[in-house]
Amino acid sequence: MSTSLRLGVAEFRARPGRALLPGVALVVGVACLLAALVLSDALTRSVDEGAPLTPSSVSHVVDIKPAEYGTAEADRPVLDAAVLARLSSVARAVPVQVAQADLLDAGGRAGEHRAEVHVQQPDLVRWPLAEGKAPASDGEVAVDKITAYERGLKPGDRVRLAAADGKPVEVTVSGVMKKGGLDARPVLVAGPNLAKKLDPQPFTKEIWVLGGSRDAVTAAAGASYAVWDPAPDADSIGNELTFILLPFSVLALATAVFVAAATFRAVYAQRQRQTALLRCIGAQRGPLVRRSLFEAFVTGALAGVAGALLGGPTAWLLARTFDVTGISALFGAVQLSPELLPSLGYVVLGVVVAAVLSVIAAVRPALNAARVSPLAALRDADSEVTPRSVRRLRLVFGVLFTGGAALLAMAAIAAKGTSAAPLAVTFSAIAAVTGLFWILGPVTVPLIARLFGRIGGTQWKLAGAEVRRMPQRSASVALPLLLASSMVTFFLVVLGGAEELTFQYANEERPDATVVDAGDRPLPEIPAQPGVAASVVLHGTGDGAASVDPDQFRTWLKAQNVTGAEQLTAGTAIVPPHWEDRAFVEAGGVQYKVVGTVPGSITGYTPIVAGPTSGPAAKVLVALQPGVDPAQFRSSLQAALPNNPTVIVRTDADERAEAARYMHLGTVLMMVLLGLSVAVAVTGIGTALTISVQERRKELALRRALGVTRGGLQGGVVAEAVMLALVGVVGGGVLGFAYAEVAFLSIGLPLTLPGPRVVLPLVTGAVIVVLLAVVAAFGPSRGASRIRPAAGLASG
Repeated sequence: MSTSLRLGVAEFRARPGRALLPGVALVVGVACLLAALVLSDALTRSVDEGAPLTPSSVSHVVDIKPAEYGTAEADRPVLDAAVLARLSSVARAVPVQVAQADLLDAGGRAGEHRAEVHVQQPDLVRWPLAEGKAPASDGEVAVDKITAYERGLKPGDRVRLAAADGKPVEVTVSGVMKKGGLDARPVLVAGPNLAKKLDPQPFTKEIWVLGGSRDAVTAAAGASYAVWDPAPDADSIGNELTFILLPFSVLALATAVFVAAATFRAVYAQRQRQTALLRCIGAQRGPLVRRSLFEAFVTGALAGVAGALLGGPTAWLLARTFDVTGISALFGAVQLSPELLPSLGYVVLGVVVAAVLSVIAAVRPALNAARVSPLAALRDADSEVTPRSVRRLRLVFGVLFTGGAALLAMAAIAAKGTSAAPLAVTFSAIAAVTGLFWILGPVTVPLIARLFGRIGGTQWKLAGAEVRRMPQRSASVALPLLLASSMVTFFLVVLGGAEELTFQYANEERPDATVVDAGDRPLPEIPAQPGVAASVVLHGTGDGAASVDPDQFRTWLKAQNVTGAEQLTAGTAIVPPHWEDRAFVEAGGVQYKVVGTVPGSITGYTPIVAGPTSGPAAKVLVALQPGVDPAQFRSSLQAALPNNPTVIVRTDADERAEAARYMHLGTVLMMVLLGLSVAVAVTGIGTALTISVQERRKELALRRALGVTRGGLQGGVVAEAVMLALVGVVGGGVLGFAYAEVAFLSIGLPLTLPGPRVVLPLVTGAVIVVLLAVVAAFGPSRGASRIRPAAGLASG
């Protein structure tokens, strides 16, 4: 065995805890990586299992050839009854159709989103089921698993649908599909007769031909149609979903490398006297470096095994978190069951990744430790003393990077609206982090810690003194947490800004309430309701415009405090602003002169003509009296229309609620996924405190001898953990907020302060980080409290 291996094995035997300490962060990082892979596998498997299949009896698939660009809609070929008849002359031809229907809720009302109904022949089962059986009669449907999960449905339950005429139809749930509706939009499977009752004009996606030769089918279809061989798994998505979670786990793994490098540096510094003695008796730098890298390799391999074993449980926790927060429904999957034990391939991957990254993290600390002269290493030093030349060089490069970051930020603002602005913001942020917290970290981190030290008592002051005693180590520990918290802050502030923009869109001129049919059916007579200031009925004309009574329309606009239709009289038209250059609007074969414009959001971007009002009522726009609750108006109107379950009322509050929901889901998703990096960064606090307690045994023993209780020592260690956590959270939060504002300015948006929807998650996240730091400090604080004065003083 070589000298390097002997020294490495001896270190593991003598101090296994210290040797393995750098692997703690890698354990968490590998666990995050494999959790993302395992959860992605479960998500992909769930989606693929629910993908439609092509029965083996299908011989050919007929579809429409892609039309040339610019082809008018009327000239595009369609899969209609004529094509089906021609194909049926060759062999059995079955259309693959999708209908639209309204799934009624427990109160018997239709929702905002219509159900997608896939037509399935009883003998050509296309959709896999998780439980139950395929619909076999006209009174049965299969529902997607998301709808079943959210409504508590199981085979045998009864649900109600709205037929094409809007009347309720009660059907039995025969089975639950393996497919889940994306974003909670219902997906159903029904037989041809029931589907026709729900939607007389379903959309034909393709036509299956059972039998016949390829040439005969091609000839019967015609030149505008393509004939394909059936692909049983054509709708499988493969491994595409893996790349949704993978970037965040890689980010967590990169954070683990930062933490491991800082821990290796502290471990090698702790045994510098041993290194110096080895150098004094003739050891060369090469064997010492190889010894350190061998230790790092073994540490990484063991961390990879532990991380791989934790990957499954971590994936399970993420899956449950996604279920609780509603994120799973966005992907069409709930109650995922990732494998708790990873496959052998994933274990090997975890070991290899952890071992390689551990060696990479240890290279620079090992080289630096081997370069220290024996005389300098043999000196006792209670603090890190950086040579003046190094401090001067650090100051120069730190100022250069920080100044460059400021210049790039100003350039991004000056180039707002261009493609160069986002690049300038990105490189400015990288330069700022490099300058302020990497190069100048030993200066800025103690400075921030000093601010916190002034607001607390003795424990806080001692914690601040420890940060100043080891500024390089403190900066190395705070940097990963600072990076993670800055990214969380940046994305949350940007999402908050996007939410405000969405609210501004929702706050455009809109009707107080809009009465429509969920399936675009003609509206019944709408009964008068209390609290209505004015209303107007929009009648469909069949060509994209709406006909109104001009007096009613002007009265309604006045109640909405909207101008622009003062000249609307019989034979004229009002258009959205993007149509204002048109002189006429044609509707029903009649030209109407344009006499004004109104905001498109107030009419649904529909041209309004003052023409015949004998057509079907497509929409009723309502202006409410001041102080009337739109939700109460909805309830009273729907209660007055018990026989019309598909009549729905849309309000401005609905627009805001929908926007808030998506922003909330985005916020939670970013918090959870970026929280993986935060969790890895917090482990660095625990490892740094463990080393700090080992180094300060004599000091801690002296405190005990002077009367400090065990609780006092524990409180001091916990205070150090909280201070390092606050340095990372506050420093990263300020940096992330600053660059979010720079990003806004670079795209031409004004500066805005984050609202409660942004501040509350940030404060909650900061509290969680501090609590995690306290948990990470539990082991080191217990170790500090167990130091006996006599033994601790003798160790010095």
